Amino acid sequence: MPELKYKRILLKVGGEALAGPKGYGIDPDAAEALAAKIAVLKSYGAEVAIVLGAGNIWRGIDGISHGMERATADHMGMLATVMNALALQDALERAGLDTRVQTAIEMRAVAEPYIRLRAIRHLEKGRVVIMGAGTGNPFFTTDTAAALRAVEINADVLIKATKVDAVYDADPKKHPEAKRFERLTYIEALNLRVGVLDSTAISLCMDNDMPIVVVNLWEPHSVEKVLFGEPIGTLIYH
Repeated sequence: MPELKYKRILLKVGGEALAGPKGYGIDPDAAEALAAKIAVLKSYGAEVAIVLGAGNIWRGIDGISHGMERATADHMGMLATVMNALALQDALERAGLDTRVQTAIEMRAVAEPYIRLRAIRHLEKGRVVIMGAGTGNPFFTTDTAAALRAVEINADVLIKATKVDAVYDADPKKHPEAKRFERLTYIEALNLRVGVLDSTAISLCMDNDMPIVVVNLWEPHSVEKVLFGEPIGTLIYH
């Protein structure tokens, strides 16, 4: 087996990955499909930490558009990520993987509080670590939480696994002529205002030399190819 280019990864997955065909809620089949993909990564010896979004349960922008306070909307989103984390933990455990959920907002009855060194220790012991509740603070996205956690745990790469296969200069579904990028510098990504990652997350990775790879989660073997350094998706780096 070829050597892994990236051994410790932070996998950022949108909540929609758990929604299934209905597009909302938590679909057990979708959770099992995601768990199966993660099990493959573990079979190669990767250390896997995961940050999940919450778009399948709650989109804060909907509440804000009705006059809800941003902080309230964001806290609701954080709680929704914990629900997703518990659903994925259950699917991973049933797939035979030892898993821990850690949350930035303490809720000890259902998960561990996020402690950096404990998370690293779990990874070293071969456990999958799912990090819920974002950063624990409003006004920060789960993308930014993923970038922060990737830096904190000394990950080798931040993988943004999404619905598109790379970064484009426009929405490829609406603009078939959109330009696809195989590689971008952080500054280029910031200037493009790429839709797949917010500027705070990109800036945090830039300041800490954290490479970002954007791939389509559901493209066969996409994340495995990232592990081995094969060209796929878009690499955002210096």
